[in-house]
Amino acid sequence: MTDSPNDPAGAAGAADPDALASLRRHPVRQLARAMVSPDSYGSVLLLILFTYLFSVGVTASWAASLVITVQIGTVWAVLHVSRARRPVRRAAAVLLLISAVAAAINLFVGKETTGEGAVALMSAVLYLIAPFSITRSLLYRRAVDVQTVLGAIDIYLLVGMLFAFIYRFLGVVQPSLFFGLNGDGNFPKDLFFSFTTLTTTGYGNLVPAGNPGQTFAVAEMLVGQLFLVTAVAKVISAFQPVRLSASRPTEAKGEPDR
Repeated sequence: MTDSPNDPAGAAGAADPDALASLRRHPVRQLARAMVSPDSYGSVLLLILFTYLFSVGVTASWAASLVITVQIGTVWAVLHVSRARRPVRRAAAVLLLISAVAAAINLFVGKETTGEGAVALMSAVLYLIAPFSITRSLLYRRAVDVQTVLGAIDIYLLVGMLFAFIYRFLGVVQPSLFFGLNGDGNFPKDLFFSFTTLTTTGYGNLVPAGNPGQTFAVAEMLVGQLFLVTAVAKVISAFQPVRLSASRPTEAKGEPDR
């Protein structure tokens, strides 16, 4: 079995064993390379964080198309790095196109149409595909390394974005106000509520007034906690950035005690 094509350390080792040994002795350097490489989950993590900040910071109605463009770029990067299968990429491309068209309609027509709801729905489907694509990629990795850790973090953040789009969709299409006296909210509020729910922080200032919002909130709490105590905990416990054979060759050869 060969190393994954999105594994910078594996590629370095195939080209230069000394470079691979240097990365193993310097985990910070390995992490830095993972964060700037276009084919790593570190670059995906930075893009997700930028997407979050951009979505929260740009709240004007005319900027909805720009926000969707950034969201599309994030999902496309995830599918590229995770080496998604061709049928998945094709399906995602169709959804990306529909999302772009819906965003354009929403830009020129406004919230009173179904444009915003269609954008939220298509984005939710895309953010459902992205975590599964990363999960499939991580399952084929031979070792738990920096890429595995970063990929697990990416999945966790993408799940938070997924539920935020679900709440936005419900806030647009359901007849009653999603947050009750606090109104239908907007995407920044949905992101805030989603991540406080995912982490079970629960400030209580935003609460779904009824179903199906409350049901989705419970589902997000369960997903967030189960993911942390199983997947992320397992990855972190198995993570070994420095191998004994690379850092202490004399002991690996059985140096006699003195």
